[in-house]
Amino acid sequence: MSKKEKTTSKFLNSAKKNEEKKPKKTKDEQIGPDRTYIMPNEFKSKSPKKDNQEFFVSRINKPAKYTKNPNFFSYLIYRIGKDDASGLSAQLSYYFMLSLFPMLLFLLSIVPVVGVKQSTIRDMIKENVPPDYAGQVSSIIGDIMGNASGSILSVGLILALWSASNGMTAIMNSFNVAYDVEDSRNFVVSKLLSVLFTLAMIIVLPIALVLPTFGEQIGSLLFGPLGLGDQIKWIFNLVRVVLPLIIIFIAFMVLYTLAPNVKIKMKSVIPGAIFATIVFLGGSFLFGIYISNFANYSKTYGSIAGIIILMLWLYITGFIIIIGAEINAIIHQRKVVVGKTPEEHTMTEIEENETTKGKNEADINADNESAHATDSDSNQNTSDSDSNKV
Repeated sequence: MSKKEKTTSKFLNSAKKNEEKKPKKTKDEQIGPDRTYIMPNEFKSKSPKKDNQEFFVSRINKPAKYTKNPNFFSYLIYRIGKDDASGLSAQLSYYFMLSLFPMLLFLLSIVPVVGVKQSTIRDMIKENVPPDYAGQVSSIIGDIMGNASGSILSVGLILALWSASNGMTAIMNSFNVAYDVEDSRNFVVSKLLSVLFTLAMIIVLPIALVLPTFGEQIGSLLFGPLGLGDQIKWIFNLVRVVLPLIIIFIAFMVLYTLAPNVKIKMKSVIPGAIFATIVFLGGSFLFGIYISNFANYSKTYGSIAGIIILMLWLYITGFIIIIGAEINAIIHQRKVVVGKTPEEHTMTEIEENETTKGKNEADINADNESAHATDSDSNQNTSDSDSNKV
């Protein structure tokens, strides 16, 4: 290393020397089929108590405990901790919150254009929003719909697609973390994907919200003039419950397939999509019961209670989505990586390095002892020679 390259940092100088000592790899050695996969790193500041466990560095540089030969559930718990699913969920909830209002602005600007009345929107709000906040939401929506125009629609379109796509970008990043892959896609491709996901969400969400509330009215409107309203009423009662579930499930499948930077088949993401759909719908239902009957957010937080509740619901939703991605990532990993998990490969390397280090130290000690014995013999021979001369 030249004098110009030296710094005042001992660490950087030492790292530079070690880098110079390493043999340079050829082009074929540098680029491998699994080069995009990120291998786990050993957490060196702390060691587990059991021999079959190892600490690996999590995304926030904290230890994540891994046990050898784990079952699916214990490995999922490890991955949730290693990938910092809680922190990623908080990030998603923040971006969801920023994306929500531009998307609503775009949707509500379209509503008057397509001929939907404000009274229809108010009825849907009364059915889906808690009574304490229904009036505030109706007032805001009424103002937006009343001022809707072509210019607002165009500005709303740009803001919605750009701002709301940031939420989808955050989802794509969290999925890459789950799969332990680098995002090698360029900015344009990633942004186009996030915009497409946003457009799909704009279509899916209204259908999922409208059908449970107005499914019966839609059935009467379509088949009432034909005199079939009463005959197919039970069918629409079933459809308005089942169809939103199917739509959400398909949306999760598409998202889990296309969002991560991994080539996977759609059937491979079915387990995570089933988990996310069931837990999302069930969790949202239970969360609504909890807010309505047990939580006193309005008394504690006053006028901002609605925002607190929304952020909490978005956080839970983000956590569910990430766990679904982790489930799919584990299944994908077990199909691609035969035998050991990446963690066990790293543990094997650690054990081999420790064994090699121990052997090297033993060889060095043996060489030192041999050299010491040789010196002793040489000194003894010299002493005997001097005695003979005397």
